[in-house]
Amino acid sequence: MAFFLFLIIVAIVLGLIGVVAEGLMYLLIIGIAVLVLDLLFFGFRWSRRSRGRPVR
Repeated sequence: MAFFLFLIIVAIVLGLIGVVAEGLMYLLIIGIAVLVLDLLFFGFRWSRRSRGRPVR
């Protein structure tokens, strides 16, 4: 969970730097890509975890 939150913070910081600094739009794109990959990874882990428990 800590790694997930760390990647969210990194994506936000890269996005802010990409928006504020002129000529660094690629940082915004990298930040968005990191955010999307992080959310997909978290969703995959969450769905895999919920399927593994038997219903009582």
